[in-house]
Amino acid sequence: MDRRTWIVRGMAGAAMAMFAMSTGRRGEAHAILKESSPAANAAVTGPDVPIKLKYNSRVDATRSKLQLLRPDSSLTDLTLEKQAAPDTLAAKATGLAPGEYKIQWQVLSPDGHITRGIVPFRVKAA
Repeated sequence: MDRRTWIVRGMAGAAMAMFAMSTGRRGEAHAILKESSPAANAAVTGPDVPIKLKYNSRVDATRSKLQLLRPDSSLTDLTLEKQAAPDTLAAKATGLAPGEYKIQWQVLSPDGHITRGIVPFRVKAA
């Protein structure tokens, strides 16, 4: 193999390796919800409900948000607690009457992508 062929093959191999590594990182870095409290579709006792969401990767708490969609369709921003772990967001919803609620979340993941989701739950009468 001459020098020119060796260089071209080496560059092609390096480019393929870099593409494979960058593609893998991007797929893994999106923040996907792994666990929630309350769990999806759970029935909980109010009026105060602690909220904890755990993701598969680190999330940027300063650029993330949690909102509570109430039974009357009003939306309330929840105040995030100090981040106890880099993959977790927590807040507390207070004064909840019995009914159907949804936690709407939006997080910024390390790869710069924003992911969103909803966790429905029900507050039952005490």
